[in-house]
Amino acid sequence: MAPETVEDLQQLFELTAERVKPLTNLGNSDKLALYALYKQSTVGDNDTPQPGMFAVTDRAKWSAWTAHKGKSAAEAKAEYIGLAERILGAK
Repeated sequence: MAPETVEDLQQLFELTAERVKPLTNLGNSDKLALYALYKQSTVGDNDTPQPGMFAVTDRAKWSAWTAHKGKSAAEAKAEYIGLAERILGAK
């Protein structure tokens, strides 16, 4: 069921994030996708400098987040919820 209001979306987003938090056996692509959508949802566009080439993990996270540049918080939250539900359904 899709949230009807901004408040409903925010509440569902927060509940979903809490359900995802304890998952420890996610693949790197799922972790990066969830991270990027969470950051876009909560912070907005990434305006931090790109990490150096030897900071492999930080650079991957930066790139994943930057890929969502321009996406609204509501769009990112809806995508986060959808991805999390697919992951949780597969567990």
